[in-house]
Amino acid sequence: MSARLVLLLTVIAAFAVLSAVALADVGYLGIIAPHFQSWGAGQVLADLVIACSLACLWMVSDARAHGISPWPFVIATLFLGSFGVLGYLVLREVRVPVRVAAAAPSR
Repeated sequence: MSARLVLLLTVIAAFAVLSAVALADVGYLGIIAPHFQSWGAGQVLADLVIACSLACLWMVSDARAHGISPWPFVIATLFLGSFGVLGYLVLREVRVPVRVAAAAPSR
């Protein structure tokens, strides 16, 4: 198991624990509702939406290049946020081994 895969699984586990505690404490709507109560919280939500949207665009492009279907992960990102992107990164790490970068051609 690569160090990158271990790191991804550790991040997913820690984020899952944080998410479970938050869900148990305030519920799904309780996580989202505060983002509509102030401009600062709205900015954080907008930032998350932009980041996840960019990640989805990257996943679609990257998945096509590697012969992976991105749609389960795009849908997961829409409903579960970062879990979708993290899941894609785990699958990509398992299916597409890290390649040693080729030396850049001389100009």
